[in-house]
Amino acid sequence: ECFGASEGMSSEVAKAFASMSYGPAPESSGPAVQWLEAHGRKFGMFINGAWVSPPGRQMAASINPCTGDELAQSVQAEAKDVDDAVNAAKSALPVWSGLSGHERAKFIYAIARTMQKHHRALAVLEAMDNGKTIRETRDLDIPLAIRHFYHHAGWAQVVESEMPDAKPVGVVGAIIPWNFPLLMLAWKVAPALAMGNTIVLKPAPSTRLSAWMFCQICSEAGLPAGVVNILSGDNEMATYLAGHPGLDKVAFTGSTAVGKRIRQQIAGSGAKLSLELGGKSAMVVFGTADLDAAVEGCVDAIWLNQGQVCCAGSRLLVQESIAEEVLEKLRRRIKNIRVGDSLDKVMDMGAIIDENQLQRIETYVEQARAEGATVHQGVLSETLKQKKSDQKGGTFFPPTIIAGLGTASKVYQEEIFGPVLVVITFRSPEEAVALANNTQYGLSASVWSESVGEALDVGKQMRAGVVWINCHNLFDAAAGFGGVRES
Repeated sequence: ECFGASEGMSSEVAKAFASMSYGPAPESSGPAVQWLEAHGRKFGMFINGAWVSPPGRQMAASINPCTGDELAQSVQAEAKDVDDAVNAAKSALPVWSGLSGHERAKFIYAIARTMQKHHRALAVLEAMDNGKTIRETRDLDIPLAIRHFYHHAGWAQVVESEMPDAKPVGVVGAIIPWNFPLLMLAWKVAPALAMGNTIVLKPAPSTRLSAWMFCQICSEAGLPAGVVNILSGDNEMATYLAGHPGLDKVAFTGSTAVGKRIRQQIAGSGAKLSLELGGKSAMVVFGTADLDAAVEGCVDAIWLNQGQVCCAGSRLLVQESIAEEVLEKLRRRIKNIRVGDSLDKVMDMGAIIDENQLQRIETYVEQARAEGATVHQGVLSETLKQKKSDQKGGTFFPPTIIAGLGTASKVYQEEIFGPVLVVITFRSPEEAVALANNTQYGLSASVWSESVGEALDVGKQMRAGVVWINCHNLFDAAAGFGGVRES
């Protein structure tokens, strides 16, 4: 009897655990809100080491994608402001580039340490401004941004001995996207500073706030005036900056279409150019793979940051013999992906950056349905659905899997930049390589197999700048990153 009672109790406990849902675990917005209030929720431009707010300039709002609330207002730079910033960077160049690598390293180390000091405030601010989860900003974006400054401070220390012939390029104009605001800033700023360059940086129109906090960090670190200049503006201002005759290099991360225009714009000017553009990266899963690991890798590959990642694994190529098993595992997995407010620590996905991007994603998914594809989607809570219905903020979209498309479909070929995974099957390694390379892009790819020989052989044939083996979306400051073809 006791055994029967115990068995019955165990069954009830199991049922209770199966029906339990996660309670909210909100991160306090206090550190970010206090900082915003200290600035009156209004920001100018950071030029020559000082905040500048010329009269008569237009202001632009920063909006929390999860709530629709306005966070702050920022001055929109005009051509004269860009001129001032470039001139400040040019004036600071002789002194900054004239310092020894060891002296520059002191400042870069100071920036890294000051970022660590403000780690929590940066993480909260980034989650509010971008809509990505606090878990991502706290555990990925901010630590990796800090790591880049530490890493490149180390290179600055040894530049004379390891790269004795290296010379600064000069004044660098950097234009960054909205999907990883502070991390993309770090990717541009840290190596430029290490080599003795000065910078004029434009953050994305949607996500400026962590860049403004970085300006404060530069001041706290004692960085000389004019070495880093940051100003926000619209697309017209970005075009003016990219073509400015005072720049010696342009560094751009964003869409392929804009990258092409910038390349045409500065052709013949003598300025150097580096581009990191779009992608439609393939995850290739062989029958020899650890399927559970591959499924979790797929979750990280496509649903990190709501799929708003240039190297997201948005195409899943799975061997025919295991296709149904993998698809079933993925269908079950997306039902457990939690979508909601970015400051709730139990959430796996936050909000899409804005309404325009949300509509773009919805259009691609509807097109897939119209083409006869099978669409599987995760679940949005009733609260989120009601928010969307009432238009009270919250640009949320569920994790989505699309199967049954042809390789000529625009949904398969074009970058959606959202939490949408397109699944297609292959039979042989040769077919897998052909399908993976059947794209205009070439940013990244990953190969999943427990056979090292198979993984390396296929990986070497991928036409992509970065190829991961049995992982995806792993980054480090010491590892290069970039693409080929239209990436």
